Amino acid sequence: MEDAEVSVVTGAFGYTGKYIARRLLALGRTVRTLTGHPDRPNPFGGQVAAYPFNFDKPAELAKSLEGAATLYNTYWIRFPYGGHTYERAIENTRILFRAAVEAGVRRLVHVSIANPSEDSPFPYFRGKAILEREIASSGLSYAIIRPTVIFGKEDILVNNIAYLLRHYPVFIIPGDGGYRLQPISVEDVADLAVGLGQREDNATIDAAGPDIFTFNALVRLVAETVRSSARIVHLCPAVTFCLTNVLNPLVDDIVLTKDEMDGLMANLLVSNGPPTGRTRLEDWLAQSADTVGMRYASELDRHYR
Repeated sequence: MEDAEVSVVTGAFGYTGKYIARRLLALGRTVRTLTGHPDRPNPFGGQVAAYPFNFDKPAELAKSLEGAATLYNTYWIRFPYGGHTYERAIENTRILFRAAVEAGVRRLVHVSIANPSEDSPFPYFRGKAILEREIASSGLSYAIIRPTVIFGKEDILVNNIAYLLRHYPVFIIPGDGGYRLQPISVEDVADLAVGLGQREDNATIDAAGPDIFTFNALVRLVAETVRSSARIVHLCPAVTFCLTNVLNPLVDDIVLTKDEMDGLMANLLVSNGPPTGRTRLEDWLAQSADTVGMRYASELDRHYR
């Protein structure tokens, strides 16, 4: 029989959701996950029951949420691919929120993005802002977490920068590299999420680490950490994006989208508030120097295949 304090985590077989699930299990919670890949190996064994998202079957989706006190939602898409679009992701998330209300979920902890705006030229940020508005009108007790860029074991951005610096003779930075980002550890994001799950008040909080880097400084820090001999060069964004497309088939992935590059250069991955994470990227890199970037982290493998 399940414990009365049941938590549901979307994407516990993925990245951020996995770290949230680990913390909840350590607290003695009963954890379920909703996943787009229910047939994948379960990293938690029998500790976490897996259910499909069932966006096309709202009644079954609501049933999988029954008895849950808190829903931790990490569901989203990084970029459109195949039949996956931002519009579909927005509608799927609306269905999830309605199912949570129907199932009597007490609280929603939702992972958004730093600096969302419905007026944003970037559909990723625009979609996240639309969903924040949906949450505020849902009637659910909620906490919205707005991460800048997340680093840690298995992350995409920092790990793949390290991979490219290890394996290729040249690393290209779009533009002057002076745009900033404020990375936060996935461990700190998970701690923040679980802590907010215990609260009752509605809250919207940036998840940002203690240090702000220019992209230049971040790349050079990673290069120094992995002892890369790659030449770091600057090219105009258009040329950089074209060369990135050449790289895609070599790693069998989509390394960077134009929106991601433009969003990075627009300084959207920096918080306007005080840091909420404690882990310094420099310290984590020093501890992970022998492993970071040894393998390429594929977004297509993780979410789309």
